[in-house]
Amino acid sequence: MGTISKLNFDHLIGREVGTAVLIKELARGGMGVIFVAYQKSLKRQIAVKILPKSMLTPITAEFFRQEAESAAILSHPNIIQVYEVGETEEFLFFTMQLVKGYSLDYYIKKARKNPIPSKRALPVRSTLKIIIQLLDALDYAHSQEIIHRDVKPGNVLMESHTKRPILMDFGLAKVIRGDDPSSSMMLGTPIYMAPEQILKKDIDFRADIYAVGTMLFEMLIPRPLFTGLKSATELLETKIELKDNLFKELPSKLNPRLRPEIDDIILRATRYNPEERFSTCREFREALETYMAEYLPLA
Repeated sequence: MGTISKLNFDHLIGREVGTAVLIKELARGGMGVIFVAYQKSLKRQIAVKILPKSMLTPITAEFFRQEAESAAILSHPNIIQVYEVGETEEFLFFTMQLVKGYSLDYYIKKARKNPIPSKRALPVRSTLKIIIQLLDALDYAHSQEIIHRDVKPGNVLMESHTKRPILMDFGLAKVIRGDDPSSSMMLGTPIYMAPEQILKKDIDFRADIYAVGTMLFEMLIPRPLFTGLKSATELLETKIELKDNLFKELPSKLNPRLRPEIDDIILRATRYNPEERFSTCREFREALETYMAEYLPLA
C-alpha cells in the first residue's frame, strides 16, 4: 500500500462519478483526493472526494464514511454541504459543495508576512465575526450530537464572494450516539487539540470549544502561537505539563487593538479542565458578541 501523494489520478479526468463528471484535481490529503466536477443534472460545478480502495483499511474506510455521513446530516450555512455518497470498483466517493476561496490558514499566514508589524494579525472585528459564525455552526453540529474533533484554520474555507466561513473535513468527527472505532487513538492537530484528546480520554463538545479558542488566539496575534518548540510531540507534552500556564503572553499584550476582556474569554475557552471552559458554543459566542457590542461599536 502506497501513499495518496504518490498516486497518479490523471486517468480519472472525464470519468463519470455519481451524477458528475470529474474535471480536474483540486487537492490531496491523507484521507482522499478532491476533484472539481460538473454535475450535468443541475448544470453546476461541485467537488468530489475519492478514496482509492487500494488505500482502504478498516479505520480509513470508517473515517471516510464518517466524514460523508456526518456532514450529510448537517444543514447549516457555515458547514460544507454533502450531496451524494457512493462507491465504484476503484474507490469510495462523496460529492459536496464546491467552495471557491482560500482556507483561513492561508489568510493567517498571509497576514504574518505583512511588512508592517501592526498588520500581522487579522482585523479584530472580522476575526470575531468569523469565530461567531463558526461557533454557531458547531453549536448546531453539537445539537445533532456530532463533535468535529479537528477544528482548525486549515479546515475552514473562506468563500470569496460572501466572505462566509465554511467548516469542512468531518473525517475525525465523533457521533455521540454511535460506536467510536477510534476511541483509543489520539486524533486531531497538535496546536488545536484539547488536553483530553492528547490523553485519549473520553471527549465531549468542549474539545471543539478548546480548538476554537486556540484559533481565536492565533488569529488575533501577530506571530505564531507557539514558538521555540521543536516538534509536535514537544508541544503535546508541554500542553499537559503546563496546563493553564501554557500561554506566556496574552492577546491584549501582543495586539494593542485588544482589551484585556478578550484575554478572559480566550483563557476560559482553553482551560485545561473542560469543566472550567464555556459549557456550550452558544455561551462562548454570546461572550464574544458582548465584547463586540461593548468595545467594537460600529462607526
